[in-house]
Amino acid sequence: MIPYSKQTITFFDAIYVAMQVRFKSLTQGKEIQKFEESVAKYVGAKFAVAVSSATAGLHLSHLALGVPLGSKVVTSPISFVASANSILYAGLVPVFIDVEIETGNISTEKLSETLREEKISTVVPVHYAGAPCNMKTISKICKEKKVYIIEDAAHALGGNYESGEKIGSCKYSDITVFSFHPVKSITTGEGGMITTNSEEIYYKLLKLRSHGIQKNGTQFQNPILGNTNGKPNPWYYEMDSMGYHYRMTEIQAALGYSQMKKIDKFINKRKKLAVRYDRLTSENKYFKSIQQNTRMLSANHLYPIQIDFTKISKSRNEIMLKLREKGVVTQVHYLPIPLHPYYEKLGYSTYNLPNAMNFYFQILSIPIYPNLGKFTQNKVLKYLEKILSE
Repeated sequence: MIPYSKQTITFFDAIYVAMQVRFKSLTQGKEIQKFEESVAKYVGAKFAVAVSSATAGLHLSHLALGVPLGSKVVTSPISFVASANSILYAGLVPVFIDVEIETGNISTEKLSETLREEKISTVVPVHYAGAPCNMKTISKICKEKKVYIIEDAAHALGGNYESGEKIGSCKYSDITVFSFHPVKSITTGEGGMITTNSEEIYYKLLKLRSHGIQKNGTQFQNPILGNTNGKPNPWYYEMDSMGYHYRMTEIQAALGYSQMKKIDKFINKRKKLAVRYDRLTSENKYFKSIQQNTRMLSANHLYPIQIDFTKISKSRNEIMLKLREKGVVTQVHYLPIPLHPYYEKLGYSTYNLPNAMNFYFQILSIPIYPNLGKFTQNKVLKYLEKILSE
């Protein structure tokens, strides 16, 4: 089977992780710090905090900003449910705005309208498929209204803003969150990373990811218990706020650190594959490639195409099943979040999201991953075009 995406694990990754398991600590050791430093350096951020998942990262990010319970948070309906779920976890209220039909990213025009009409605390733009949102404009709009920005960059490690900086440098945001799920730019199996340039947010995140526990002697609320003769007691720690068990393991961090050494290779290969898809399908009459204007900036996590299924008189399900019979796995990214039964029960709908609905009804992700060869890529297109033309 040719999957829509998969991890790329090398022999050296396996050896590095095996050495960690055999000879070093399995939790709360030095590999996590090494991994955090490698990601922070790569994206150009001052701080990075490893967590158990990108979902955990988004949750903690909302908590670290300290906005009042019940505050409204704008995000995209075209995303995995974690983008919105994390808002609810923090006791906040998701507000979905429409997307650009050409990219799947949130519309800056709709964002501007929403911020004029409603009191919003935070905006969570989602870099769909790895292509950067228009962060310069989003940042400008949010600064005028004193609104926080958390970038959901689960798809986007290795991508760049239009201004050239790496996504995750937080040039245009307060916080950025990455995912290391197996199909992402690099993997730790499961896991995530939060980047920020705020020292205050950084220390809040460190505490929040580990039960709300404080180990810094200069910040103990019970200094008499925590110190002896002015020096921190080595056994002492105190919980001074509610936190979570969102730590990453040393095993995961070791894999991530090893993978980071190859990230440029992975991203360059994805870019070449996406550009080749663009070229080979430029005259195709059955479907349209999207995000071509941001191709060289994107992490190219996915390669989504748009198909007018009504025009070709075939259902998406029919096409996906026929491709699977040929050994080609495709996927739909995503069912708009307000259409999930849980969100429908909360009163959400897609009434004001026409672009998101049109986008959903036409989208299909075809295979792209670093080890996808040209022969296999040609096979994917051959089968797809044959099925669409029948």
